[in-house]
Amino acid sequence: MTTKAKISAGICGFATTVTVSGDVSDCAMSLESDCPAVQQLALELSQLDPLREVLRRDASAAVWELAVRHCLHAACPVPVGILKAVEVEAGLALPADVTIEIRQEPGEGGG
Repeated sequence: MTTKAKISAGICGFATTVTVSGDVSDCAMSLESDCPAVQQLALELSQLDPLREVLRRDASAAVWELAVRHCLHAACPVPVGILKAVEVEAGLALPADVTIEIRQEPGEGGG
């Protein structure tokens, strides 16, 4: 089976598609993106150990290290999208959309 994640990063307008195939012990992946930083990350990220990546509780996972190395900004949703696709492909989670809706609303004190 293959898992795909389509990530729309937000105001930057860049789109990324992550394609993952494998199992709980090893996943191969490819990334297609409009973003130059993600394109550079994709050159180094073709294989992952799902258990090492998804179950980490710190920032030492390869996805996060590559994101920092290739200057993806801290709020970029692409690393999380990659990990969610790996998690599903490895059978560690069921497929479900993840959303972040951002709206500005008038509040107390102006704005």
